[in-house]
Amino acid sequence: MSDEKLFNRWLVVAGALIIQVSLGAVYIWSVFQTPLQEVFPSWSETAVTLPAQIVLAAFALAVIFGGRFQDRLGPRKVATAGGIILGAGLILASFTAVMPPTFALIWLIFTFSVLGGIGIGCAYVCPIATCVKWFPDKRGLITGLAVAGFGAGAFFFAPLARALISGDYYQMFGITVFSLPRVGVFNTFMVLGIIFLAAVVLGAQFLRNPPNGYMPKGWTPPQSASGQPLLKVDFTPSAMLRTPAFWMLWVTYFAGCTAGLQVIMKASPIWQSFSIPGFGVPVAEADFLSVAALGAMAVSILAIFNSVGRILWGKISDMIGRKAALTIMFFICGLVMLILNTMQSYPQFVLGIGLIGLCFGGYLALYPAVTADFFGTKHIGANYGWMYTAYGAGGIAGPLLAAKLMRVEDSVPYMVTSATGDISKNLFTVANYQAAFVVAGVACIFAAFVMMMVKAPNIEESQNLKVAAPSETLKG
Repeated sequence: MSDEKLFNRWLVVAGALIIQVSLGAVYIWSVFQTPLQEVFPSWSETAVTLPAQIVLAAFALAVIFGGRFQDRLGPRKVATAGGIILGAGLILASFTAVMPPTFALIWLIFTFSVLGGIGIGCAYVCPIATCVKWFPDKRGLITGLAVAGFGAGAFFFAPLARALISGDYYQMFGITVFSLPRVGVFNTFMVLGIIFLAAVVLGAQFLRNPPNGYMPKGWTPPQSASGQPLLKVDFTPSAMLRTPAFWMLWVTYFAGCTAGLQVIMKASPIWQSFSIPGFGVPVAEADFLSVAALGAMAVSILAIFNSVGRILWGKISDMIGRKAALTIMFFICGLVMLILNTMQSYPQFVLGIGLIGLCFGGYLALYPAVTADFFGTKHIGANYGWMYTAYGAGGIAGPLLAAKLMRVEDSVPYMVTSATGDISKNLFTVANYQAAFVVAGVACIFAAFVMMMVKAPNIEESQNLKVAAPSETLKG
């Protein structure tokens, strides 16, 4: 096909990865949590968790509108706009430092969470919807690749943010790479905002939709028992929302995101609670920085598992089917959540959160593919936007469960040296998150059983919902 000769579909994947690596840095919030509480000691655990919850909710809601706009305007324009909004949000978040203390949290939520979330949501859906259309022959694998960068973003940016905040070395797996100046928590928002704006806008320029009726060279659509191509119906968003299958998928997606985001957004303080002794014993600054560095490294390792899970489970789902792969993932995630509180040595902790990240990454890879499998690709941007609201709901529920159900075990003093050399004493809250882990784990086990029962809508059901007749041949 001439269009294929003029444009290599793998360039879309390259653009998707550039975009998603930057958007995935939303997962590094836990690195900011303790430094923000140092600046604003009056902020409670619930208060400092609020920006993380709202950015995920705004992100998920923006995917709906971003999906609709990209279906109409094309992915390049919408992704570019998303990058500009995201960058502006983080740059404006740096001005939290000059806000009155009573207004600072509101400003941070408006800039980092609302503007940042809208920018992420608009840019996020574009590469996914575009890649699904270009790769009907490798749908699971490609949706995994398309969102792999989103999981990997924290791997690169968590140690960068930590080093910029404290004026330390940029480290990966404990290996010192280079030193960075101390710019503080708020200027770190500024630096990241500039990086994300440039990267997302660049990646957006690689996105374009395939021509109508596009099929990869040499690919034959799957055949029915009679030897005829399998026909898939393109559901409109309103028709999709009226199917039981959508809501069963939504509930399972919500359960998986609740568990995964609970750990991802709290990984660093969870590790700090595991490793800092209680009983009011003061912690030296060097010891606390060492614990914080291990926490940041855990976030980076979690990001690797998150990213690998998107590719791995995408490929597995192409071989054994989406339902089977998702059922296995929910069982693994649920069982690990139930025992996570006992995994308190660093290797055990990294293994536990790594398995959760592996499954969570799989959810983000497979649910776009499942949405396309069940409801077609014509309205995939808008349809997956509605499915993605489960992610936003999980982004609120997961961190909220961790904040509300945690049990405070002690408040431990630790030393902090300011930029001017003054030494002060802050308090770190040693918390027990077991109740939150158990609730999320049980929800994932329940989701595994629901996944076993869900069935794709058939042609007769689509006709009852007044869906248009089949318009294209797709892989089921």
